[in-house]
Amino acid sequence: MWTCIHVGIYGSVSKIEVINVETTRKPTTMVPPSRQGKKTISGHFDKDVHRQLKVLALEKDTSIQNLLSQALNALFERNNMPPIA
Repeated sequence: MWTCIHVGIYGSVSKIEVINVETTRKPTTMVPPSRQGKKTISGHFDKDVHRQLKVLALEKDTSIQNLLSQALNALFERNNMPPIA
């Protein structure tokens, strides 16, 4: 509950209003088990990059997610880090 007090220009209280405000909670979304504990990694690329990635995924009969995991693991290994993607 909020109380609003309107004060006139000479300091006198001219009006008091009581406003009931109900706060609503943001609905919780169901996170699929395959995404629990995971974070999104994204970037902005030219549309041709996206198209080429989709074609490669189709040719390799895999997903873009899998191709990105392979690319990240290759990057990690080149930098002497464990392939954890």
